[in-house]
Amino acid sequence: MLTAFTAGLLLITVSELGDKTFFIAMCLAMRHRRRYVFAGTVLALAAMTILSVSLGQVISLLPKDVTHYAAIVLFVAFGIKLLYDADQMSPECRHHTLAAEDDYVECASDAEREAIAAVSQAEVKLKKKTPFAICSEAFVLVFMGEWGDRTQFATIALAAANNPVGVTLGAIAGHTICAAIAVIGGKLIAGR
Repeated sequence: MLTAFTAGLLLITVSELGDKTFFIAMCLAMRHRRRYVFAGTVLALAAMTILSVSLGQVISLLPKDVTHYAAIVLFVAFGIKLLYDADQMSPECRHHTLAAEDDYVECASDAEREAIAAVSQAEVKLKKKTPFAICSEAFVLVFMGEWGDRTQFATIALAAANNPVGVTLGAIAGHTICAAIAVIGGKLIAGR
C-alpha cells in the first residue's frame, strides 16, 4: 500500500503542476476567496480520482501482461507529448517574464489559454458570488477540465497495477498539494 501511495503522490504532484486544472484553480483564486476555490478544486479532483481508480480496478480484470504493457505505452506517450510540447514553444516564450500581459497571452501554453477561456466564460454566467456558487464553479470547471487528462489516465493505469486504496490516497494528496500551490500562487499573482 505504501508503494501505491508513493507512486500516486509523486506521479500526480509532478504531472498536475502546470496542467489545465492547475491554471483554472489559479485563475479562480485571483478572482475569489481562496478557501472556496480550494474546496471546490480538491472535491472535484478527489471525485475524479475515485472515478479513475474505479475504472482502473475494472481494467485490472484484464490479463496482467496487457495492463502492464498498456501502462508503459501510456507513460512513454505522455512523456513524449510533454517533450514535444516543450520543443514547440518559441525561445522567447521559454524565458519570458510577466512584464506585459500581451506577451504572456502570446507565450501562454494551450493549457493556460484553455483555463483562462473556461474561467472567463464561467464568470459571465456566475450571478451571485456566494461561497456555494464559487465552490460549485471551481468544482465544475476543474472536474470537466480533468476529463481525458493525462493525470486521469495515469491514475487509471496506476490503479490497475497497484493497491487501489494507496493510489487513491496518494493521488488525492498529490492533487491537494497542487491545488494549494495553484490557489496560493493565484492569490499572490493577483496581489501584484
